[in-house]
Amino acid sequence: MTGWRRLTSPRPYKLLTSVAAGALLMSGCGVLPGTSEDSREPVTVMTWAPDTTAADAVNMAGMPAMAKAYARWVNEKGGIGGHELRVLTCNEQDTAAGASKCARRAAEEDVAAVVGSYSRYGRAFLAPLEAAGIPYIGGYGASADEFTSYLSYPVNGGQSALVAGNGEQLAASCARVSLVRPDTLVGDTMPGLLDAGLSRSDRPASYDISTTEAATSYETEAAKALREAGDGCVTAVLGEGTETFFDSFRRLEPEDSEVRISSVLGSVGQGLIDRTGGPDSPFEGALVTGWYPESGDARWNEMREMIRRYAFGDDRIDPADAGVQTTWIAYTVLKAVVEAMDRPDITAGGISVSLNRGTEVDTGGLTPVLRWRFQDMVGTAAYGRVVNGRVTFQVVRDGRLTAERKGFVDVTETLADSG
Repeated sequence: MTGWRRLTSPRPYKLLTSVAAGALLMSGCGVLPGTSEDSREPVTVMTWAPDTTAADAVNMAGMPAMAKAYARWVNEKGGIGGHELRVLTCNEQDTAAGASKCARRAAEEDVAAVVGSYSRYGRAFLAPLEAAGIPYIGGYGASADEFTSYLSYPVNGGQSALVAGNGEQLAASCARVSLVRPDTLVGDTMPGLLDAGLSRSDRPASYDISTTEAATSYETEAAKALREAGDGCVTAVLGEGTETFFDSFRRLEPEDSEVRISSVLGSVGQGLIDRTGGPDSPFEGALVTGWYPESGDARWNEMREMIRRYAFGDDRIDPADAGVQTTWIAYTVLKAVVEAMDRPDITAGGISVSLNRGTEVDTGGLTPVLRWRFQDMVGTAAYGRVVNGRVTFQVVRDGRLTAERKGFVDVTETLADSG
């Protein structure tokens, strides 16, 4: 009942804040560049992610940093539809308790949306958001719950789409495939997803090797993968453990081996390739499935220019990072929906209603046009909220992730088949 009242009846302090803001505007103070004296109320949102040291298992500090840079950029241009954008950030700490704490803070701060965030603990943060009626726009897709909650508006198909797409990508080059994946509930879904992709080209099912995510060596798993792949392919989806696995793999691989290696973005990215030698990296020639165009594509130029001018040299913001890219796209969604609402006040409930009624979001070709009507969704039990089931096929050439195939590959049917 508390969440409902919050959405329909502004709190007293909010009313006082609005009056004070109006007084500032009448006196000529606090006016955003490019706006008039009847400026609308600010839009406050939150972006969270694990903001930890680079040595930790997950570090997505670039996502909140990107959100702050975006706010500086858009506010200098007059805000979003005349509204100042205010961004709160939260260190999710890669724990369920941290995710829940960030979500509760979002409710306490009366944010209009949580935008472009990362967490592996969907159940922990979605329950507080649902209780407060706060939409979750463009999460990274790191938890399955993001694709079932009625207040989640994902901009990609998550890791599931990547693994299904990886199967389709490998089917063109590999007679046999070994899959190395974590021995977790999420990992248990990967063989079915990969095999659904392989089966579309009548390839046999993969050889499944489950293991721990954070081992210091994977020699046993690497030996099995080599033996079962023959002259085919080995794909590993182990997050931070992927680098360690392929280090073990390369030490065991015969010099005359014809095996190709593969992974998905999030387990292998441009940062890892650069860190392990660039053109001399062990990932040279690897096949990689991603959500978006490769980082050198001209469609990222506006984002790159924004980072150059408004990130102030913040080295946490890597334009080649999939988390940073997802945050850019998520804020593109927020901008489109706020402008489409064209109201003096923007509420969490209003944003959800606008998205549910079919507000279209053009991301400049970084994704298909996004829209979250019921008929736009996959509709299966596991992936009910997916509206973008497309992926890109990339390959590491001369130390850079580049397009292996032009355009997007739609794996929506593969996702449905895997269920």
